[in-house]
Amino acid sequence: MADAAVTSDSQFIELFLDMLAAERGAAANTLAAYRRDLDHAGQAFRHSGVSLTSANSGSVAGFLHGLGEEGLAPSTRARKLSALRQFYRFLLAEGLIDEDPCHGFAGPKKARALPKTLSIKEVDGLIETARARCANSYGAERYRAVRLYCLLEVLYASGLRVSELVSLPRDVLRGDARVLTVKGKGGRERMVPLSSSAVTALKGFLSLGQSEDDDLSQTVGTRWLFPSKSVQGHLTRQRFAQDLKELAEEAGLDPERVSPHVLRHAFASHLLDRGADLRAVQQLLGHADISTTEIYTHVLQERLKALVEQHHPLAVRPDGE
Repeated sequence: MADAAVTSDSQFIELFLDMLAAERGAAANTLAAYRRDLDHAGQAFRHSGVSLTSANSGSVAGFLHGLGEEGLAPSTRARKLSALRQFYRFLLAEGLIDEDPCHGFAGPKKARALPKTLSIKEVDGLIETARARCANSYGAERYRAVRLYCLLEVLYASGLRVSELVSLPRDVLRGDARVLTVKGKGGRERMVPLSSSAVTALKGFLSLGQSEDDDLSQTVGTRWLFPSKSVQGHLTRQRFAQDLKELAEEAGLDPERVSPHVLRHAFASHLLDRGADLRAVQQLLGHADISTTEIYTHVLQERLKALVEQHHPLAVRPDGE
């Protein structure tokens, strides 16, 4: 009976994931996350003698209580409930179940965490360190140094998601080299302008493809802008993140504070800090909802608050003055 329940759960999960991929353009990482959360819920339900499709509101309540007992963060519990809620809405719409066992359940309240970011000076330090590497390396090492410098310049100039950056197709450079046309989440396309330094870095990187002997540098004749020997054929997110942390350490920064996503946050925060329009930043980042972009205004508010507390003559001093 247990094997039959596992098979049934697996079949319905596959149907749901197929819908997300076909109708919503969900990325592979998103689909994998949904699968993990639904498999986890199905396993918990089966311990109580029910399957995903035979679960009721009591089953869901028991599952959520168990997540709390495990000490999982509110954000994690909210994500797992969201996965279940969407799964059951799909089954209900398809006529595969008669009622939604998640109906009436509210997710745990969670504090909205402010995104980690870097100062303009810290980003400048990273870029200068990457540029110095290019001047002081040769052969295959020079190729990797120039590639990292190029990735860094393009990322900070565009605010691309790391998955969008490393998987840029080579034909993205057709037409105006100062603008990238990027396909983001849900298959939505957006145009992202590049700074002059990013354009120069790109040209420098591409020129290596015709002169270096290392097989990694043969960028001509491949579909990817940043090719590699990986299974995907392009540089992986993990390798870029690792290279970035090594660069951060060389630049005198805490590697734990530096990642591709942190640089995306820095891009948005620095634009808003310099007076950019929130709607424009939303479009550049590829956010479907402006409320996602608004989190960066909170970063600026916290920064201003700290500035006032540190320098205003009426602020309370630590020494009581």
